[in-house]
Amino acid sequence: MAKKILVGALCIAIIILGYQYKDPFMAIIEAGGVMSVLVSIMLVGICVFFPVVPFIFLVGVIGAVFGTVTGAGITLVGLLFGTSVMFLMARYGFRSWAQATLNRYPKAKEYESYFEKNAFLSILAVRVVPVVPTQVINILCGISQVRWVTFFLATAIGALPRILVFAFVGNSFQDNKMTSFLTYGAYMVVIMIVTYIFLRKRMANGQEKRAE
Repeated sequence: MAKKILVGALCIAIIILGYQYKDPFMAIIEAGGVMSVLVSIMLVGICVFFPVVPFIFLVGVIGAVFGTVTGAGITLVGLLFGTSVMFLMARYGFRSWAQATLNRYPKAKEYESYFEKNAFLSILAVRVVPVVPTQVINILCGISQVRWVTFFLATAIGALPRILVFAFVGNSFQDNKMTSFLTYGAYMVVIMIVTYIFLRKRMANGQEKRAE
């Protein structure tokens, strides 16, 4: 019980910190410099818990300040830091309680088993096409048998394309707004097409299973 209370209090404290200081944090990021790098990593990590600043806007600002590649790198470090903290909080804070709850629902356990067997590809897919909230994935991986290394690598590879696009959009916005809009529009079209194919395939698989 003490672990659950501590983890819950820590999670609330992180979110409150983000809400309370998001404007000063953004000002420090926009100023550039070493402190800006550290605050960027911290704020991205906080936004993993709750989007106190819209993710695309935050990454865009970081991209505008540091450039596409460096900005994407800084954002990725912050994202991996935040997701890893949430993963570890779920694993060591309330894993036993969550597992006991899942045991009462056979369908949920069946899905968890499938997820664990296909962990890398499953995590990679939902990072590339964010059809599931990142918080849900972090917690699900934390309470499952998925190894942290698998979670970390799949998250890094899957999140990088989206981060690069957002950083590029922010970096090019000042000089060429049309390029930024077209890039973001093309990205969204690709994501919608991939999401449609993914959901259609999943529905088809479900219909085949029911037919059997």
